Amino acid sequence: FAIKTGSVKTYRTSCDGNEQITGFYFPGDLIGLNALDTGVCPDSIKVLETTTVCKVAFEQLDLLSSSLPKLRRQILKTMSKEICNEQHMLQLLANKSADERIATFLLRLSNRFKARGFSDIRFRLPMSRNEIGNYLGLTVETVSRVITRMQKSNLIQVENKEIEILQIKQLQSLAN
Repeated sequence: FAIKTGSVKTYRTSCDGNEQITGFYFPGDLIGLNALDTGVCPDSIKVLETTTVCKVAFEQLDLLSSSLPKLRRQILKTMSKEICNEQHMLQLLANKSADERIATFLLRLSNRFKARGFSDIRFRLPMSRNEIGNYLGLTVETVSRVITRMQKSNLIQVENKEIEILQIKQLQSLAN
């Protein structure tokens, strides 16, 4: 699926019913690439706000990409980016403090919005603090404390779900 408008999260549910968020996707993102191997997507998908998607059958994509080299390259770049994102998340969860995780998360969102032609310093977070914590391996309380600390340090300004990055260099430094 290609996200046209809105945003979604992907997640997996464990045997005991616990949900683990595996990703957040925005306009221009493709979801379901991890189903190409087996034909079954291991993730569940839930919309975070009003969302429009475009369903793309693998057979159609495969046929188009064989006749359009630029499309094939873009698909390979997208898949490569997904692999890099997965590796980055593993490193983030294994080696970084809560402050570093949240700073990195905000900066990665900033870069994703900028790549789509949106503001990289002011954007809306469609996900809850609980969902951010789940994704980053943190409690909702820790996410709230870190965001409050970042606000008090004038790194960011938060109003409802709107985030404004006030000092991007310092946030980059915090992200390490």
